[in-house]
Amino acid sequence: MKRSHITVSLILMAVLMCAMTNLNAQNGYKFTFKGATLSDGRYYVAQHFRDKFILVDSAAAQNGSVVFNGKKKLDTGVYTLLDSKQKQMFDFMVDDSRTFSIAFDEKYTNAGMKVQGSQANTLMYAYMAKLDWANSQSKAINERMKDPATQQAAQADMEKLRDEMKTFQDSYMAANARYRFTQLVRISQPVEVPQAIPAGSADTSLRDWQARYYRTHYWDNVDFADHTLIYTPQLFDKMNYYFFGLLYYQDCDTITRYAHNVLDRVVADSTMLRYFLDFITPHYERSTKNIGWDQVFVNLVNDYYLAGKCPWATKADLYSKKQTVDFLSQSLIGAMGQELLMADTNQSTDPKDWISSHAFPQKYVMLWFWDPDCNHCKKQSAELMALYDSLCNAGNKIFEVYAVGYESDVEKWKSHLRKYKYPFVNVGGPNVNIDYQEAYNVHGAPTMILLNADRQIIMNKTLPTNQVLPFLERYEKEHPEQANRAPSKWQIEGIRRAKIK
Repeated sequence: MKRSHITVSLILMAVLMCAMTNLNAQNGYKFTFKGATLSDGRYYVAQHFRDKFILVDSAAAQNGSVVFNGKKKLDTGVYTLLDSKQKQMFDFMVDDSRTFSIAFDEKYTNAGMKVQGSQANTLMYAYMAKLDWANSQSKAINERMKDPATQQAAQADMEKLRDEMKTFQDSYMAANARYRFTQLVRISQPVEVPQAIPAGSADTSLRDWQARYYRTHYWDNVDFADHTLIYTPQLFDKMNYYFFGLLYYQDCDTITRYAHNVLDRVVADSTMLRYFLDFITPHYERSTKNIGWDQVFVNLVNDYYLAGKCPWATKADLYSKKQTVDFLSQSLIGAMGQELLMADTNQSTDPKDWISSHAFPQKYVMLWFWDPDCNHCKKQSAELMALYDSLCNAGNKIFEVYAVGYESDVEKWKSHLRKYKYPFVNVGGPNVNIDYQEAYNVHGAPTMILLNADRQIIMNKTLPTNQVLPFLERYEKEHPEQANRAPSKWQIEGIRRAKIK
């Protein structure tokens, strides 16, 4: 009986050791890369993450070969080989196998990749090589199209090429659906947009309907439940193009709405939610050129970070974002512009002599924050003066310029005004009722703010001078109630409180 117990114990131990060996093999990896141009030195395997790389392993190359051998469990996905300077050489897949070798040529061509031990990589490089071939064929055919004598035949050959590639891609996708690369190809494919407005729709413009359809269905091929997609360049490219390409010229409400459509689908997965939010929100916060992007930042921070949907955010993070939101909210489009009272070149310390930024008979006011030491300020101020003078000469000065000298050295500011003779309402110096940098988010010069008749902010980005009048024309078309509006309230209060020089 004892011998049988011992025998059984040995068998169980052997089974356990075998299982552990298999587990370690599954968790570990061994990648071998070979190339005639692979010089001695240290090379790196890295994982894609947004537009950067996360280093996974490093190894020294010898005799044209480098081997990465580790016990870490690697997620399925796209990895890249980096050279000794951590520059990208080429991508490869970790999918069906964690033990394989790849031999490459000096130009890292897809056709030159020789793979052993990984069908996923073999299929990927074959697919990419076919695309390379099709691109070269297309380029040659396009050259033939330039010649009228061969144009018709070239067009027929292009149609054949397209049909061939469609058949190839459809066959590839169907036969290799289980591989990660196939899933990434599907992610990268454009959404097929219907060519007609569906029956019963209230839409009348096919183009507008198709644009909305494309924006709405853009993510149809993405499996948001698989957060390992964050380690692929395909998801990053798709995210980057969606927010900063496809939605680039949309207004802040439209951007916010489509952002919600994406973020609300991943809100339960904090890893995926953070992947999106940590990338897109800084772009909307820091943009100094895109109209309304600061409003998008405020919306997203309020709706996700400050709504308690971001468990990774620390108290310090949330406090900082709350401070930024409070700061930006004062100068968002649609907010009431805070009235500035500042001294002119007389630098009176009596507030009764200070000039109001709001008390002008003109329908619009341009707050113009400029710096005498700023060359761009000088150039744009000169252009603004030319526009201002032309409007005055034509008897059509629809806006007043309240020009704030963004300079602590009052004498330098005055000297600059004497030299360039700006005809604006010029104010500056330390005598002011509020911190205008805080009130209007002035973080540099020049900064332009446009106020309407009610002295609401209608533009908080610095426009080129030649775009000011077109902007006001568009504004009045979009807000016809403002077309004949007069700032009577501010005229009356201004006459009582501040003298305008």
